[in-house]
Amino acid sequence: MKNVSDILNSLQNKPQFSKLSHYKCISRIQSLFSPPLQRMVKFAYIKNNTLFFVLNHPGAKQEFDNNIQSIKSALKFYNPDECQADNIQDIKAFVTHSPTKVFKLEKKEPQIYPERSSGEFEINIHNQELKSLVESIQNIIKEKNATVRDD
Repeated sequence: MKNVSDILNSLQNKPQFSKLSHYKCISRIQSLFSPPLQRMVKFAYIKNNTLFFVLNHPGAKQEFDNNIQSIKSALKFYNPDECQADNIQDIKAFVTHSPTKVFKLEKKEPQIYPERSSGEFEINIHNQELKSLVESIQNIIKEKNATVRDD
């Protein structure tokens, strides 16, 4: 019986799912970067045997350019198993200046529900501090009901 990884591997080898193998290859190469540089990568894609990384900051581009030769030489020396199908000749990066979508939450006015209690309940508490607190709450409820009934 096949496990999940066997099924996924057989699926990604089919031509209609070639994007899965591209994704695995890109994520494998991206995992070779330093963690700060990994966080600055917006997305990546492969086009014409060139791996493009889209970065979100010019500082990341400079850091990437400093490390690009070591990355290329490492890939020539050792090509990961995930990238055997992709014949990556070159690696390039550029900075995108398109803003990321920021979702703004609209501030809604809180819903106000009418008080359902009339304030008529017994207080069976022996502790005087708690009893006085509950009595003050009971008085507030009675006052609110009195103003609602007057309207």
